[in-house]
Amino acid sequence: MTAKIVIQKTSLVDFPGRVSSVFFFPGCNLCCPWCHNRDLVTGEALGLKGIEDGFSHIKKRREVLGGVVLSGGEPCLQNELPDFIAEIKKIPLAVKLDTNGMVPAMLEKLFARKETSPDYISLDLKIAPARYKEISPGFFSHKGTMAQCEKNKQKKNLGDKLIESAALIRKSCIAHEYRTLALPSGFITDSDIEALAPLADNSPWYFRPFRGGNSIDPAWDSLEENPGMAKAHTLAFAKKARELGKNGICPD
Repeated sequence: MTAKIVIQKTSLVDFPGRVSSVFFFPGCNLCCPWCHNRDLVTGEALGLKGIEDGFSHIKKRREVLGGVVLSGGEPCLQNELPDFIAEIKKIPLAVKLDTNGMVPAMLEKLFARKETSPDYISLDLKIAPARYKEISPGFFSHKGTMAQCEKNKQKKNLGDKLIESAALIRKSCIAHEYRTLALPSGFITDSDIEALAPLADNSPWYFRPFRGGNSIDPAWDSLEENPGMAKAHTLAFAKKARELGKNGICPD
């Protein structure tokens, strides 16, 4: 196994109800300008370790840990992801998968076998599916990010991939949640929530305020709203989701 990761040894917030370790995989097939994981997206993350180092850590900590979170970047880009999950579940530890939903074929592969199925999934619902084409290289100036996004520019129907992934997750009977950033400057609106709502079931749909800092497009760092305004927008989107019959939540 040759994958490289950034290891967060202990987290109390990334896996609901469990103390976890987090494996961050560098590289992503979306280049959202507001993303604060710039180094991970561009593959320039510092402190990369081999995946075997991650396995060694969680085996030593198995008596303390309740699970492992596979995040990124985008973990579904890893061809060996089914093997990683199977290895973790042998320890045994529960597995949470964070995904942007752009690789439905990998989700289908994972769900086909019990030993490779995650125990919990978090799916990003960013903007209306029809607007995913707006996440394009035109936003970016960083050389590495531009090169990666140019490859993605040729891919069509990104919104359709999200819709397919959401359907697979709903049908999987695997516990899951949705998460949406309340992006500033009116970039996301009630219309986006209305378009995303059919993708969600009654599982928790978490809305969180945007925080500037290390964004892929540095211009977004200056768009962070004051805490009161950011909170108000986040609460409004969660309320809109509830009005649409969904389980919209704005954590404190």
